[in-house]
Amino acid sequence: MKLSSRARHLLRDAAQALRSTPSEEKRRSKVVDEVVAWCQAHDIELGPRLTHARLQLDPELLARIDETLAALGEPAIAAELSGLTTAEQAHLGNREEKGVREKPRDRRVLASLPAAAERRPGLASRSRDFLDLDWRDLDLDAFDVLVQVENLDGFYAFAPPPAAVANGACPLVLYRGDRHYGGAFARVAEAWAERARPHLYLGDFDAKGVSIALASRATHLLLPPFEDLAERANAAHQPPEQQRYQPALRDHAARLPVGHPLAAYLAILLREQRGLRQQWFGDALQEVPLGESGDA
Repeated sequence: MKLSSRARHLLRDAAQALRSTPSEEKRRSKVVDEVVAWCQAHDIELGPRLTHARLQLDPELLARIDETLAALGEPAIAAELSGLTTAEQAHLGNREEKGVREKPRDRRVLASLPAAAERRPGLASRSRDFLDLDWRDLDLDAFDVLVQVENLDGFYAFAPPPAAVANGACPLVLYRGDRHYGGAFARVAEAWAERARPHLYLGDFDAKGVSIALASRATHLLLPPFEDLAERANAAHQPPEQQRYQPALRDHAARLPVGHPLAAYLAILLREQRGLRQQWFGDALQEVPLGESGDA
């Protein structure tokens, strides 16, 4: 019989409360009864601490529980398993909490970087390397511009960078992510925003795509020249199920000043209900500012 996560949480809260009070009373409940049953199963005497209405927790009882947990190879009461990797949980005992652990890809990003000068034996020469990285290993100050790519096929095809990012001496190209990648991209975007450097979004020109760009604090969209996009945009690339994203985009469009470069693009999307998927963009791309000021 093991203590559930809820029971451990109750005991951990009690341990914190006992720093300022000699005892802590808990009303009988399902989780309290679980603690009682666990103590009885491991011959921990509760005595007068237990009544039909409540369980009294004190430092002596919690010390007995901790001793028993240690003998069972279980983490101590104070051990917080949430957010730890399985390996980190293993250092605290035999218990694995999959539901609250850090997932293996929570810190990972998929990056596209210029190929290393020295090639690995057995690998063909290529212009870029696609690397699975812990985002904390990235020195963000070493890059001039962040390029966020929505679609995985577009991410792998994004080489060399188009003229739109040619001014960035060292662009950081990252896949926005899916269920396999993406857990760490939001952390990168937050850290990048603090540096006030360009953050370009390359993804589908539809209501969802532009909404993702805004939510991720991108500063610009990478889009075909307006005339090209206006000619190729079509209703099939603006799915009806994306209607729920449009009210917020209409509000954003209404706040744009006269002559803002984004306004004409949004008119195609919101008035004409036409869009264009990233794979149809072509190679000629330009930066379209997302911010209300219209600064490039």
